[in-house]
Amino acid sequence: MHTIEPYYNWRHLYIASSDERSPLYGRVYNEFGYDQKIYNYFIHPQWDNIESTTMYIKILFVDYDEGTAIIELIGEWNDLIDNDIMLLKRNIVDSLLKNGIYRFIIIGENVLNFHGDADDYYEEWYEDISEDFGWVVLLNFRKHIIEEMQQNNINHYFNFNNEEAFIDWRTLKPKHLIQKIETTIVQQIG
Repeated sequence: MHTIEPYYNWRHLYIASSDERSPLYGRVYNEFGYDQKIYNYFIHPQWDNIESTTMYIKILFVDYDEGTAIIELIGEWNDLIDNDIMLLKRNIVDSLLKNGIYRFIIIGENVLNFHGDADDYYEEWYEDISEDFGWVVLLNFRKHIIEEMQQNNINHYFNFNNEEAFIDWRTLKPKHLIQKIETTIVQQIG
């Protein structure tokens, strides 16, 4: 896992640790060694800790004018052990919401497992953004994770892209990815 880096080709457009409005503003990264773990596995030092022992994130891009954030995840989304949705919501999402972000693209290619619990924080997040016609899209999550989320009835709060609609988002610029997601959501609604 230590070789999986957060996506870095948009760093010329956005760096969360340099953004005064970001919940990750001022973060300093260990450039000389691995000091973060998920269970017993070291992960790349560029991932951001949200106080979870099972999941780390990277805010890849934020467009305050458009109200959109793109966040990449790694690890295990585990609401049973650390209540990861609470940590994500309280430590990251709430700050972004206060700064006008109401649309979220959550990239989950590096999420290996999901263990759900209560849906309170999912529902709260949904209610926080629905007034502004916001959305949360879970992008490129593994099939078994989507199935687990559906079994836990949290699919009501998120939009999913399915396996047939896998998006090679790394080939796109952030604005193009956002446009592609918006088009997909409009098609689903219409």
